[in-house]
Amino acid sequence: MKDASPQTIYLKDYTPFGFTVESVELTFRLAPHATRVLSKIRFAPNPEATDRTFFLHGEDLRLISARIDGREVNPELSDRGLTCAVPEGAFTWEAEVEIDPANNTALEGLYMSSGMYCTQCEAEGFRKITFYPDRPDVMSVFTVRIEGDLPVMLSNGNKAGQGAGWAEWHDPWPKPAYLFALVAGDLVNHPDSFTTGSGRAVELNIWVRPGDLHKCAFGMEALKRSMTWDEEVYGREYDLDIFNIVAVDDFNMGAMENKGLNIFNSSAVLASPETATDANFERIEAIIAHEYFHNWTGNRITCRDWFQLCLKEGLTVFRDAQFTSDVRSAPVKRIGDVMDLRGRQFPEDNGPLSHPVRPESFQEINNFYTATVYEKGAEVIGMLKRLVGEEAYYKAVELYFERHDGDAATIEDWLKVFEDTTGRDLGQFKRWYSQSGTPRLTVEEAWEPGETGAEGVPASRPPSRDLAAEQGASDDSKGSQGAPDQVRGAAREQASGGAAPTGGGTYTLTFRQETRPTPGQEEKLPQVIPIAVGLLGPNGAEVRPTEVLEMTQAEQSFRFTGLAAKPVPSILRDFSAPVILDRSLTSTENAFLLAHDTDPFNRWEAGRNLARATLLDMVTGDARPDADYLDGLTAVLRDRGLDPALRAQMLALPTQSEIAQMQHDRGQTPDPEAIYTAHETLKLRMAEHLQDLLPVLYAENQIEAPYRPDAGQASKRDLSTAVLGLLSRIDGGAQAAQQYARADNMTLQLSALAGLLIAGKGEAELEAFQQQWKDDRLVMDKWFGLQVSHAAPARAAEVAERLTRHPDFTLTNPNRFRAVLGALGMNHAGFHHGSGKGYALVADKLIALDAKNPQTTARMCALFQTWRRYDASRQAHARAALERIAATPGLSRDTTEMVTRMLAGA
Repeated sequence: MKDASPQTIYLKDYTPFGFTVESVELTFRLAPHATRVLSKIRFAPNPEATDRTFFLHGEDLRLISARIDGREVNPELSDRGLTCAVPEGAFTWEAEVEIDPANNTALEGLYMSSGMYCTQCEAEGFRKITFYPDRPDVMSVFTVRIEGDLPVMLSNGNKAGQGAGWAEWHDPWPKPAYLFALVAGDLVNHPDSFTTGSGRAVELNIWVRPGDLHKCAFGMEALKRSMTWDEEVYGREYDLDIFNIVAVDDFNMGAMENKGLNIFNSSAVLASPETATDANFERIEAIIAHEYFHNWTGNRITCRDWFQLCLKEGLTVFRDAQFTSDVRSAPVKRIGDVMDLRGRQFPEDNGPLSHPVRPESFQEINNFYTATVYEKGAEVIGMLKRLVGEEAYYKAVELYFERHDGDAATIEDWLKVFEDTTGRDLGQFKRWYSQSGTPRLTVEEAWEPGETGAEGVPASRPPSRDLAAEQGASDDSKGSQGAPDQVRGAAREQASGGAAPTGGGTYTLTFRQETRPTPGQEEKLPQVIPIAVGLLGPNGAEVRPTEVLEMTQAEQSFRFTGLAAKPVPSILRDFSAPVILDRSLTSTENAFLLAHDTDPFNRWEAGRNLARATLLDMVTGDARPDADYLDGLTAVLRDRGLDPALRAQMLALPTQSEIAQMQHDRGQTPDPEAIYTAHETLKLRMAEHLQDLLPVLYAENQIEAPYRPDAGQASKRDLSTAVLGLLSRIDGGAQAAQQYARADNMTLQLSALAGLLIAGKGEAELEAFQQQWKDDRLVMDKWFGLQVSHAAPARAAEVAERLTRHPDFTLTNPNRFRAVLGALGMNHAGFHHGSGKGYALVADKLIALDAKNPQTTARMCALFQTWRRYDASRQAHARAALERIAATPGLSRDTTEMVTRMLAGA
C-alpha cells in the first residue's frame, strides 16, 4: 500500500540525476510468487549534475543481494528505494531482488493476467521490478534474458537468442525505464511483415491467447496503415527488425508504447464483426496508430520529466487525430473530438481537478494522465500548426526530430524549433502550457454601410496604439505568419475571386477573452487565440472564406471592408481553439447557419446551439421544442449530399452534463432529473416530428454487402443506429426487435438491444445476449454497461449494484469495473440522483478497489468532480461519499490526492 501522506513534487525543483547509465542487463527467472530479477547496470558520474547522491527507486522489492564492482554492499533501504556509497568514477551495480507478480493486483510493474506475465512501467512501475533511477531523463540500452517454462517470452528491441527455457532480447535504442516491457505466456501470433521506405524488412506480430486469434486481422491492417502514414506525412520510419503487440485482459490503460513491444488492453486491439462495433473498430485503429506514432514522439524523443508529459502525449494525440481524419472523415472526426473535449476536458478544466497542460506540481503522477494533458495538449499543437501554417509546421517538426533524437526534451525545446524556423516569438503562446482553465470568448459585431476606411486595418478599443501589424488575420489556407493587415486585406479580396458582391461597407468583430480563476491560479493573462472566421452573405453565399484572426489581447477588434451588405459571421470554424464561445444568437440566426454554413463543424454547431437553447428552455420552463430546430434538423437529414455519419451527429443531443454545466455557468442550480426529463421529451418530439422521414432514412442506410469496418459502411450504420433510437420511441421497439433477430454483426445487434431498452422492452433479448456471449469477456463488458447506461435515473444505482453481484463481475479487472461503475457515472441523472444512492455505491466500490488497484480507483474518483454545481442536498450526499473515501485507513496516495483536491474548500 502506498503512503497516504505523499510528498509534493515541483517542476521548479528539477535537477538531473547524478549518474548516467551506460548499459543495463536484466535476467528474469520467472515464478508466479517468487520471480527473481538480476540486474547489472553500468553507472558513470553525470557531468551535468552537482548532486552525487546514489539513490535508486524501489518499491515492494525483497533485496537478496547487492554488489558494486563485484563486492557485496549493504545499502540503506526505505519504502521508496535505497541509497548507497559509491566510487567516484564509473562502476557496475549488481542486485538480485524477488517480486510477487501473482499478487500484484495494482497492475503496475510485473504482474500476471490470466496466466500471462506482463508489465506496465509508465509512469513509475519499473521501480516495482528492480532498483533503478526510475525517471524519464535516465536513458540506456537494455539487454534482457528471460528464463521460464512458457513457450513465448518477449521483451523490447530485437531478438538476440533463444533456447529451451530462455530467450534474450536487445534494444539498441537508449530508452527510459518506463518503456521497458516483458511478456511471457502461452500465446499464439498473427504474423505479417512490412517493408519500410528505405527497404528495411520488419517482422510484425500480434500475440494473443489461443481463442482470440480470429480477432487480430483488423489490428494488423491498422498497424500497417499507421506505418505507411507516418512515413508519408512525417517522414518517420520504423527502426527495429520486429514490432510486437500483445493483447492483455487486465490493463489499467488503453495501451502502452513500449519500444518494439506494445502492450494493449485487449479491448483496444481485438475485434471481429461479430464481437466489435464500428466504434470499437475506429477506436482500435486510432489507438494502434497512437501507440505506433509514439515510436518517434515519445520513444526516440521522450520527456525530461513527468511535468513534460503533454510533450509526448499531446503531440501524439494530435498525430493520431490527423491519421484518423485522413483515413476516415475529417469533419466527423473533428466533431467527435470536440464532443469529447467538452464532455471530459472542459469540466476538468473548470473544476477542482483543474491543472495546466504542463502542471507545476503533483503528488502522484498517475493522476495527471488526464484529458487536459492529452486532449487539450493536442488542441495546443493544433493551434500552433494553424498559426504558423502547414509548411512551417512540418519544417519545425523535422527540426525537432533532427535536434532532439535521443533526447529527453521539454516544452521549451519544442517551442524553440518553431521560433527558430518561423522567427515568431512564442512567449505568449506558451501560456497555453502554464495557465489552466478554459478561456471564454464574447463577441460583438458592428456594421457601417458607409464609405470604407483604410483597407483592412484592424480597430482596437481603446485605440492605444497602431495594431495593424500585430493583430491581423492570417489566411488559413496559405499559412501566412503575421503579415500586415493592409496586405492581407488585399489578399482576402483576391481569395474571394470576385464572386461575391463588393461594396463600401465595413464589418467589425470585437472579441473579449476571459479565463476564470482555477485552483492555485487566481489571476489570468490573455492567451493567443486563433479564431477562424468566414463571412456569409444574406443569401447564404460565402463572401469571405476562412481566415484566422490572431487574438492576443483581452479585447481586440478586427475589421472587414469592401462588403456590399452586412454579413453573417461563422466564428471559430473547425473549432480553431479550445475555448467557450459565448455568443448570443437567435434561433433564426442559428437556423441560417445550420442551412448555409460551408464549414461542417460550424454547421453542426449551429444545430447544437438550437438544441441547447431548446433544452434549456424546456428545463427552466414549460417550453415546447423550437420549431426552427426541428425544421432545420429535417432539412439536414434530407440532404443526401451530407456524410451519413455527419447527419447522425446532427441527431445527437447535447449531453445532460453539458446542459447542467450551462445552467451552472448562468448562476442556476441544475436539476439532473429535470434535465433528463427534458432530454427524453425532446427525443420523443423529434421522433414524432420526423416520423415520416425516419423509416425512409433507416431503409436507405441498410447494407446488404458483407460487413466491412470502413468509413463508408460505418457512416451508414451510424445514421441507421441514430434513426433506430428515435424510431424505438414511437414504434414500441418493433423495428429494433426485427433488427435484433436478423443482426449478423455486433453493431446491429447492440444497437437493436439498445433500441429495445429505450422502448422499455428487451428482457428476453438481454438474457439471450448473455447466453450467446457469456464466454467472450469483451462482449460481456458491453452487456454490463448497456443495462446501466439505459437504466432510468431512479433505478440506475439499483441496476449497477445488482450487476456488481453478478458472478462475472470482478473488481480486479479494470474493463469490467468501468463497464458498470463508469457507466453509472455517465448516467447523469442516475449518478446524481437526489437519493444519493449513486454516490454511495460508487464510493463503496472505490474503497474496495483502492486496496487492490489504486491507479484505477483514483481515475474513477473523477466522477465526483462536478459535485459542487448541484443543490445543497446532493452536495451533502456527495461530500459524505468523498469524506468516507478520504477517511479509509491506508488509502493510497493516488486516491488521497484526488479526493483531497475535490474536497478542498468544502
